[in-house]
Amino acid sequence: MPEFDYTDLLPMGPDETEYRLITAEGVRRVEAAGRVFLEVDPEALRLLTKTAIHDISHYLRSSHLAQLRKIVDDPESSGNDRFVALDLLKNASISAGGVLPMCQDTGTAIVMGKRGRHVLTDGADAEHISRGVYDAYTELNLRYSQMAPLTMWEEKNTGSNLPAQIELYAEDPHGHPDEYKLLFMAKGGGSANKSFLYQETKAVLNEKRMLQFLEEKIRSLGTAACPPYHLAVVVGGTSAEFALKTAKYASARYLDSIPTEGSPSGHGFRDTELEKQVFELTQGLGIGAQFGGKYFCHDVRVIRLPRHGASCPVAIAVSCSADRQALAKITPEGVYLERLETDPARFLPETTDEHLSDDVVAVDLNRPMSEILAELTRYPVRTRLSLTGPLVVARDIAHAKIAERLDAGEEMPGYLKDHAVYYAGPAKTPEGYASGSFGPTTAGRMDSYVERFQAEGGSLVMLAKGNRSKQVTDACREHGGFYLGSIGGPAARLAQDCIKKVDVLEYAELGMEAVWKIEVEDFPAFIVVDDKGDDFFQDPSGPVLTIGRRI
Repeated sequence: MPEFDYTDLLPMGPDETEYRLITAEGVRRVEAAGRVFLEVDPEALRLLTKTAIHDISHYLRSSHLAQLRKIVDDPESSGNDRFVALDLLKNASISAGGVLPMCQDTGTAIVMGKRGRHVLTDGADAEHISRGVYDAYTELNLRYSQMAPLTMWEEKNTGSNLPAQIELYAEDPHGHPDEYKLLFMAKGGGSANKSFLYQETKAVLNEKRMLQFLEEKIRSLGTAACPPYHLAVVVGGTSAEFALKTAKYASARYLDSIPTEGSPSGHGFRDTELEKQVFELTQGLGIGAQFGGKYFCHDVRVIRLPRHGASCPVAIAVSCSADRQALAKITPEGVYLERLETDPARFLPETTDEHLSDDVVAVDLNRPMSEILAELTRYPVRTRLSLTGPLVVARDIAHAKIAERLDAGEEMPGYLKDHAVYYAGPAKTPEGYASGSFGPTTAGRMDSYVERFQAEGGSLVMLAKGNRSKQVTDACREHGGFYLGSIGGPAARLAQDCIKKVDVLEYAELGMEAVWKIEVEDFPAFIVVDDKGDDFFQDPSGPVLTIGRRI
């Protein structure tokens, strides 16, 4: 029988984060029962949370920005890789102004905290953190995305982006009983939807089979969540939910300091060699930074966990181009937040768009739909476009309502026949701006409507992010339609530079889910699906990995 040997499941190394002081108020040392405690006021938690949500909505880590610059400088990057990376750097520079958030989907607020045993609060920590979330989302130009279920089938937007997901643990962080350590995240729907759990068996636990498995699953991620990704893979887990949670933390690089080797005690570890192999795999997919190339991922984290002998969960998660997370700590010296990059413009290259991309086709959207279709049919998939003119904006709820009208025998609304439709939903509009952050949403959620809408003469030109299903390709071939891909991620740049006017057309009561009409100028897009049935993401001429067929 082995001797008792305790280990944390995820033992953390030293914290090397660079922090900045938010305030020295609201914290103090107190003595009681022969011990020294850290007392934390509710206002300290509230202020820290509000500040953290602000920062992660507008700033990125310097390391993330350096990875974007690496794509621009890499001679092996495709033109589209470099174009996307440059656009994301421009977006970060605009967002850092503190007005327009980096993404229109400002996410679900997620907070995880570890409170040392000598930290005293009033016990309502989650409430105070929630109040900080409320303050940030209601006072800043952020979007309310949380839906409260009223019945199983009916729901209503809460109008404050609450509730937040808050998880607090009684644990001495890094062995310090008088510290409170927190991780703040804002997780958008597109990124969250790319978290997957696969219940595998020991058969996957060999190098060849694992790489075959990961090739298949990573391909299926697609581009809907705005690559380049920070990709996390977790193999094993004491439960399915622990595997998924670990993958989420790993995608935020929260677990970078755990050991890189296993031991008989059973703690988790990073497999840095497999990380390199999987990263090379992603570079050979051909998907690239959304529209073809090398940089589907910035980096990869692979974590191996202990498991029950009859169970082998494998979890995959990503952090997208809106790479929003920050660490924080409360100590006797004050309240601290991770120092994010407030001057992302220093990562911008001297080169211009013309040096970084292929030829651009200007498309005038002011013309009749028949002329727009005649223009688009001249070009193959992968063609980069610059759109100028009117777009109609409609997403999930609007599509459902229009489908109900068709069911009732009504005609397709004229605005969907006459204009290209942009799947999107804006954040709040700042004073003096034509639009709030207004990037594309995931196209695949509207796939089930396309064939019917196109048969009725609507949605013949669609604009969004990510890949589409075969039913969309078939519908475009049948009805002469097109799907144009927009760069996922640069919502602030689109709002500042490309969107000139925004008006509500219908369903104003739906807020950001209303039908809008917008005027755009030099709006970037790519032909992804054309009227001949060609699909960029199913292009057989692109790179195809052969890991699964190696001997």
